[in-house]
Amino acid sequence: MAHGQAGQRAAAPGSPPRASARPSSAEPKVLLLSMRRLAYLVGYCAAYEFEDLAAELTGASVAVPEDTPRLQLSRRSYRAARQITGSRRLASALCGAPSLPVDGTYDLFLAQFNHPHELFVLNAVEGWRRRCGFAVCYLGEAWEHLLPVYLLELLRDFDHVFVGVRGASDCIARITGRPCSYLPMGVDALRFCPCPQAPARTIDVCGLGRRSVVTHAALLDLAQRSGIFYYYDTVRSSPRKGLSAQMTFQVSDHREHRLLLANLLRRSRYFIVNRAWADEPVRTRGKDEIAARFYEGAAAGAVLLGNPPDTDDFRAQFSWTDAVVPIPFDAPNVGEVIARLDADPVRTARIRQDNVVHALLEHDWVYRLREVLHWAGLPPGRRLLAREERLARMADEVRRAPCLSSP
Repeated sequence: MAHGQAGQRAAAPGSPPRASARPSSAEPKVLLLSMRRLAYLVGYCAAYEFEDLAAELTGASVAVPEDTPRLQLSRRSYRAARQITGSRRLASALCGAPSLPVDGTYDLFLAQFNHPHELFVLNAVEGWRRRCGFAVCYLGEAWEHLLPVYLLELLRDFDHVFVGVRGASDCIARITGRPCSYLPMGVDALRFCPCPQAPARTIDVCGLGRRSVVTHAALLDLAQRSGIFYYYDTVRSSPRKGLSAQMTFQVSDHREHRLLLANLLRRSRYFIVNRAWADEPVRTRGKDEIAARFYEGAAAGAVLLGNPPDTDDFRAQFSWTDAVVPIPFDAPNVGEVIARLDADPVRTARIRQDNVVHALLEHDWVYRLREVLHWAGLPPGRRLLAREERLARMADEVRRAPCLSSP
């Protein structure tokens, strides 16, 4: 379908999706754009997990641009040409981006980007707009004061934009003129689920990624005094010029990393979780957002300890009792909180069970994919429906199973 027709068809924010003539069991034909060969940071692995499930459940064709010197040169050329000419179309024509051709036609183009600066890659995907009936972009992370307007303009060719954080969605909608919705993070709840054969929870406390120096020091002291197993990161990347030091690293295979993370959390009694960028509040400028750790820890049946976002979104998504046992970001008394929980095994068993059940029924990536298909007016398809049925059966098993009662 031509680009102009697609733009006229797009729904306004909050309006219902277009109707589909396909039966609910039919599989939509999907083209998925992935950044997995361009960006390898550990923080992007959850997004690639979503892509894997989307491809599995829809049979999507996956377009994967390669990180080449020509692509990087064309990115710089595009920025310069856009500033000089003031024209997005002319800059795209002049930048000389390497071509990634699109064959065939599709019901849906789903482009997943980790952050807005990856949007330039759209210039390398030849013919995506005219070959796809409905086009959706999913931006994993975007902060209003850091938005590159010259790249966000590329989103004007989409029918709908989803953002994994709430704060920037209104601003993106204003810049692009496209409907923009908040689509929460998720998790492969079946991969992280500790049942039916739950491993022993031999890790007492697990803390990954961003952390409080105070809380970390208290847990180190507790581990030395009491002999608990405190699992934490010891790898820190070398900061690039102009960037703060961050505990992050690159991975060679996102699937291997997600499997490792799931195995760690299924063996953890307590998991430290905090709002996104809790150690660098300047990044969010006071706008609390939900980090992926909440979904992952709940799905694995760990007891979550931390400082959650003070937002309606968080309260709606994690609405059950003790979804997070709150402690300050800087919690020198974290050992006392753990001791009180250890003294109440009935409570901790209920917490684990509730966390797993709610993750299975509410936070698997399949529910996020269904939302995307809903906006595109496309049926979920038989594989997606089968996964939802499997998640429901597993939730019933967890409710009846004694596998989460152990400490």
